[in-house]
Amino acid sequence: MQFPESWLRTLANPELDTEQLAHCLTMAGLEVEETNPVAPPFSGIVVARIVEAEPHPDADRLRVCKVDDGSGELLQIVCGAPNAAPGLLVPLARIGAQLPGDFKIKKARMRGVDSFGMLCSARELGLSEDHGGLLELSADLSVGQDIRQALKLDDVLFTLKLTPNRADCLSLLGVAREVSALTGVPLQRPQSQPVVPAIHDRLPVEVKAADLCGRFAGRVIKGVNARAATPAWMVERLERAGQRSISALVDISNYIMLELGRPTHVYDLAKIAGGLEVRWANEGEQLELLNGQTVTLTPDVGLITTQDQPTSLAGIMGGEHSAVTLDTTDVFVEAAFWWPEAIMGRARKFKFSSEASHRFERGVDFQGLTEDLERMTALILEVCGGQAGPMDDQVIRLPERKAVAMRLARCQRVLGLPISREQADDIFTRLGLAHEWQGDTVTVQSPSFRFDINIEEDLIEEIARVYGFENIPDAPPVAPALMRVKPETDRGVHGLRTAMAALDYQEVINFSFVDEYWEKDYAGNEQPIRLLNPIASHLSVMRSGLIAGLVANIRHNAQRQQARVRVFELGRVFARDDSVANSDLSVAGVSQPLHLAAAAWGPSVSEQWAVPRRLVDFFDLKNDLECLLGKQARQLRCEVAVHPALHPGRSARVLLGETAIGWLGELHPRLVQEAELGSAPVVFELDVAAVLNQPLPKPEALSRQPIVQRDLAIWVADQVPYQSLRDTLTQTIAADANLSIVQEIALFDVWRDAERADGRKSLGLRFWLQNASATLDDATVEQCMQRLLDALVQAHGVSLRA
Repeated sequence: MQFPESWLRTLANPELDTEQLAHCLTMAGLEVEETNPVAPPFSGIVVARIVEAEPHPDADRLRVCKVDDGSGELLQIVCGAPNAAPGLLVPLARIGAQLPGDFKIKKARMRGVDSFGMLCSARELGLSEDHGGLLELSADLSVGQDIRQALKLDDVLFTLKLTPNRADCLSLLGVAREVSALTGVPLQRPQSQPVVPAIHDRLPVEVKAADLCGRFAGRVIKGVNARAATPAWMVERLERAGQRSISALVDISNYIMLELGRPTHVYDLAKIAGGLEVRWANEGEQLELLNGQTVTLTPDVGLITTQDQPTSLAGIMGGEHSAVTLDTTDVFVEAAFWWPEAIMGRARKFKFSSEASHRFERGVDFQGLTEDLERMTALILEVCGGQAGPMDDQVIRLPERKAVAMRLARCQRVLGLPISREQADDIFTRLGLAHEWQGDTVTVQSPSFRFDINIEEDLIEEIARVYGFENIPDAPPVAPALMRVKPETDRGVHGLRTAMAALDYQEVINFSFVDEYWEKDYAGNEQPIRLLNPIASHLSVMRSGLIAGLVANIRHNAQRQQARVRVFELGRVFARDDSVANSDLSVAGVSQPLHLAAAAWGPSVSEQWAVPRRLVDFFDLKNDLECLLGKQARQLRCEVAVHPALHPGRSARVLLGETAIGWLGELHPRLVQEAELGSAPVVFELDVAAVLNQPLPKPEALSRQPIVQRDLAIWVADQVPYQSLRDTLTQTIAADANLSIVQEIALFDVWRDAERADGRKSLGLRFWLQNASATLDDATVEQCMQRLLDALVQAHGVSLRA
């Protein structure tokens, strides 16, 4: 929010300079983002009147002007501005004047004619980019007056960075109310006497949606002069607050919004003769707005209509159909209280924002509505003339302002300050908060302009703000240091991050809200959880997986000539689950598990001379997964399964024992093509809860006995997975105590004979056998190997390879 300091000081004028006032507001929670002078430094420039303007004898585009600068003698100035004409008041830079950019004015000779100064445009003074001609000044100014004083150019523009909860400070009155409370200076609220109706005309208004509009007030004003000039003081304040002057009626409406925080609207009465109706929109209705945009409406948007034709978006923007023009003579001025919930996010839905919606969705004072409308009426009558009708004020349903209690002891404990009852009482009084004490507990009635005071902590914050955050002593907190012993089996999410970083992955953090097509393409989710108020149209649903975000990270890097990318993310995903109930950390119907996903793309290792280049594959990621799981990797299983985002023949369901914990595989070729990647990334995604706890290692004495190694080459049907053979061997060993000497099993070879037509493959298995107490003899080893082979033959019909 931007405003000139001089405007603020008309409402509250403390004995503080600009820097001190900015600091005071910032320390009270109204951050002054920047302060800028209205005009850059310059000197020696005065108001002057052009007395004569004759063509230059030797230049078609130049004029020789005689200028009165108040010194008693006319100055000769050569000027090339097209609007230089007798009688015009313009800025004159005398000889010796200093212009912005350290440009000094000297006597000049132009095409043989002497020039004793320079007549200035707005751009030459640094006031705007307009350089089409001389800056034309008001005829009310005095000749010879310093231009900085005449135009109040020593003013300062304040830019506030307000938090969303402080909607009451989206006006000069709101900021002045804060200044008054902080400094103790009286608040000079803009006053205007109620307008006595001169006519009896009324406009019928029917409010059909109490959940949209809580209060609606308005009045008819006839015989206005819409072509009247907006007063110079109002134009100056509007422009310095970032508003462009349009016409008197529109300017007055904007002025009331900036001064009092009250968005209003002015209708051309001739275009709404049938009255107004306030209701929710019907599906498919259309409205052309004042900004030229035509919007198609939905039932969650409020409307003001006339004869069932939309005239404006409630609380957002007026329509072009009912807008006032310079030919308007009769108007209807309206001010209403729109429920914040009914306005919130609607403007963003149509991809624009307005000053009105910005205020209404945060909450606007609902009690001072008629007083603000009276001031607006008085300004219209003063500037545009006309006759006003009676005020119509419909109160449908207003917010209930519940009293909030604050315990003084609680306030002292939270702030760490010995705040007395007298100090708290004084602060609430200065803030204009009606309150009542019962012992050491104060009950505060929230005013109608403060939508941010709802709980005890809000009142404690008000105490801290006015007391002064900088006055709170910098004392370290004192608390008993009770150390909690972390279970050795729990490595936590930070342990997972450390493990992933050690595996050469870099962590990324992506948005939890994603594009809807991501959910359909990468997760097969046809009913994703939608956001009620998305920050962008392409970030409209909550993610149910992390893979899509990692692929986007890879694509971003690939487009910037990165040849090898390894990234991981640890974050929450969101899925519908009716079993989830509401709690402090959960939302009913939505499960929010923590997932860990990783993606690798490009060469398996960084390019180097000692290792041939090979693209990362399924087994590289599986190896990383085993390293991540540590001792749990013994229970890791990969079963062939289909995932929407993964290659149908190169993907697997990851299981830990019999529990499914995630997915592993190459990205689907179609998604690879969409991402414009030369090769497929390999990814895995796990449920973090399943891998957080690691079993403690059990130390065992090293055996002194030698290890015996045996290989077993078998033929097996091609469709039989190695995991099935491994499971059979594991179960057989567990069921026979004599087989406990088998320490490890590994697959070291897979071979298919092109000449065989029976669809069988050859697997080479290696076994390590060791007895902790005795050296193994050949008979025992052979008996063990035969027992294992028999189990494979019986379960899978394998045969020895010759």
